[in-house]
Amino acid sequence: MTTLAIDTSTTRGSVAIVENGELLFEEHFTADRSHSSQLFSCLERALQTEPACDQIVIGLGPGSYSGVRIAISAAIGIGFGMNARLVGITSSAAIETDAAHYQTIGDARRGTFYYTRIRDGITMEGPLLLTLGALRNTVESNPLLPVFASEPIPDFPAATLARPSAAKLARLAERGLSIYSTGDLEPIYLREPHITQAKTVIP
Repeated sequence: MTTLAIDTSTTRGSVAIVENGELLFEEHFTADRSHSSQLFSCLERALQTEPACDQIVIGLGPGSYSGVRIAISAAIGIGFGMNARLVGITSSAAIETDAAHYQTIGDARRGTFYYTRIRDGITMEGPLLLTLGALRNTVESNPLLPVFASEPIPDFPAATLARPSAAKLARLAERGLSIYSTGDLEPIYLREPHITQAKTVIP
């Protein structure tokens, strides 16, 4: 089983190829606004290493919706040519850490935060959308578990910075762990998209 994995849910993108547990390719890149150019250059180098993959795994977030959508679009294009299976995994399950049981948090904007609890590669709780108070209570209810965040969060200065790893995503997919969806992939949306309704014109 050869797996191509992509994570662009944070400002650090990651691409990896793993074959039956062996890492064949791994590369990280930084993109503050758009992952497009860096991602496609990285994918080109990855596919020179291994041009055929059985499955393509995407980190679905929570995180940057635009970054995840770019990764999904790339996976659809590559996967069509390879007839590869598409797999989506919660990015929090692939955080770079040696801890087996941990919590991840992130700023979801509008005064809310996301929370996920992972144990042995399995998403045990979440992703949840919580208020600041609810997040504090949830984190404090697991005082022995380390807390990770992909970006600094002023309300949680003790959280350790750590980002998802594409290599870890690939290995999770090989083991069938924390799979969020397959086939038609979408970013993990913690709230309904905000849609501006057209104004009614009264004559």
